[in-house]
Amino acid sequence: MKIVPLAAESLGVRSMATYVECGQTRVLIDPGAALGPTRYQLPPAAEEWDALKRANDRISAYAARAQVIFVSHYHEDHFRYDPGVYAGRRVWIKDPTRMINPAQGRRARELWQAIRPHCHLASAEGRRWEFPDALLAASPPLPHGVEGTGLGYVVALTIIDRSQGFRFVHASDVQGPLSAVATAYLIRERPDLLYLSGPPCYIERQIGARLVEQGIDNLLRIIGATGCRVILDHHALRDPRPRERLRRLWETGRVVTAAGYLGLNDALLEAHRYALWQQRRKPEARVERPRLKPATASAIVGRRSIGQGAKGGKYA
Repeated sequence: MKIVPLAAESLGVRSMATYVECGQTRVLIDPGAALGPTRYQLPPAAEEWDALKRANDRISAYAARAQVIFVSHYHEDHFRYDPGVYAGRRVWIKDPTRMINPAQGRRARELWQAIRPHCHLASAEGRRWEFPDALLAASPPLPHGVEGTGLGYVVALTIIDRSQGFRFVHASDVQGPLSAVATAYLIRERPDLLYLSGPPCYIERQIGARLVEQGIDNLLRIIGATGCRVILDHHALRDPRPRERLRRLWETGRVVTAAGYLGLNDALLEAHRYALWQQRRKPEARVERPRLKPATASAIVGRRSIGQGAKGGKYA
């Protein structure tokens, strides 16, 4: 099985876009990339825009190869609205009406309307698809962080090589995982290689150290139970010193970043945006010393009432 991270925080942008090739089965996962609009009260630096262009070019090139496109949820660093990316392909995507928050629901309706006439479109949750070379299985909705988070839900994808039994799991924005439900699901899937978003330690002041430690503990539990290797990226790599904060994970010897998996050095551009702007020294771009945001409530830990109805139910 060939697994290629196409864009990620360790490659300079917000993304978890990944291409997987298993025999004749070719899958593109989460074909989106974005930049954080503000960090340290600064807009993206020129280096970030360059990285975004390269990421989008890679995603477009691999989209042309893919026969299946999978979208885990409707945050805009995980998909594109462009119908051309999906045209003529099987597209499996998170249900737009079930277990979804209002903001993602609006984006979902726009995306489905834009791409439905151009592809074979279906909701992904709980589905299995068999190909001659690979078996694909989508998870039920998993929390984007802790249970009840205002950030909504994501769908993970397991790809199994039918000839060799190798199991790859792409778990998107489970953030650690922070959720016991997501942790149990990932252990059950018995990955050989797990790619997921790590604990969001870059906002530790808002969410608290206990929650970050919970994400670390849960991932160590998965590694201990399955013996898997892990690609850890996305939210965890927005911290300027992730190897210090997440030392317990790196010390296992089983964890790498997306860049590390590709044999490259990490390029944590957003995490070092202040330094990038300082180096440019443009008169029109006056750079003040960064000020941390006040420790306000975060959507990661904020809970909402969730309508637990059947398919078609909505958040309150």
